[in-house]
Amino acid sequence: MQHQASDPSSPPGSQVVELVNPHGRGPALILCEHACKDIPDRYDRLGLRDSDRDSHAAWDPGARAIALTLSQALESPMVASRVSRLVYDCNRPPDAPDAMPARSELIDVPGNADLTAAQRAERTAQIYDPFCTTVSEVIARRQADALPTVLITIHSFTPVYFGKPRAVEIGILHDDDRRMADLMLAEAPRLPHRQVVRNAPYGPQDGVTHSLKLHGLGNGLANVMIEVRNDLVTTTEEENAMARDLLALINPALDALLAGGGDNA
Repeated sequence: MQHQASDPSSPPGSQVVELVNPHGRGPALILCEHACKDIPDRYDRLGLRDSDRDSHAAWDPGARAIALTLSQALESPMVASRVSRLVYDCNRPPDAPDAMPARSELIDVPGNADLTAAQRAERTAQIYDPFCTTVSEVIARRQADALPTVLITIHSFTPVYFGKPRAVEIGILHDDDRRMADLMLAEAPRLPHRQVVRNAPYGPQDGVTHSLKLHGLGNGLANVMIEVRNDLVTTTEEENAMARDLLALINPALDALLAGGGDNA
C-alpha cells in the first residue's frame, strides 16, 4: 500500500495532527479522527494496561490505512489525529463526557477519572483545537479555490460490543444531510459480499456525527461517515480490499452528487 508523506509545512499542532496531500484537488476531504493509539508521555499512559492501550477502545484499527488509500485514489487531502481517542476523541465536542471518557465499553480509563476543568481545557487546546484548525484551513483553501468538496470520515468498529455480535460490515452514516449516504447506499448492490447498512452500528442518536455537523454541515459540505468492521481489515490485503469496495460506492456517488444528483430532504 502506497502512503503519501505528511506535508512538511503542516500548521502549528502538527505533532498531534497528520495532514496528507493538503493540496490535492480531488472532490473529497478525508478525515480519520481515531487513526492512532498513541498517548503522549505527559498523560502517563492514562493508567491503562498495555492490552487496553492496544485495543479498539484506544483507536480504530485499519481506519488510517483505508483513509490513506482513499486519499490517494481520490487525489484528495486527508486529516488524521495522531493521538488516541482516549486522550481526546476528535469526533466529540469539548463538553461531551465521552470526549475524554472515564470508561470505554468494558475498559476503565484511570487517567480520565475526575478530570478538572483545567485538565479538560488543556487537552482540548492541545489535541482537539489543532485538529479542527487543520480541517478548517484545508476547507477554507479549497473554498477559496472553488473546489467541490465532499467530507468523508473513516472509522472502524469492533465485531462484538458489550458481548453482542454485530453482523453489519459497512455502515454508511449521516446526520441531517443524507445526500452522499443515499447515493452510496444505492450502489450497495455492487457489493453482494458485504452487508452494507444505513446508520449502523451507530447513528446520530449516539453522538457520533459531530465531525459531520461541525466540518460538513457547518461549511455547507455534503458529508458521510463510513464505519467498517475491524475484523475485516486485519491485514494489508484486507485493508486494500475494503478500500476498493468503498471506492465502488464512493466514486459513482461522488459523480452523481457533483452532477447535481442526491436528495437532501
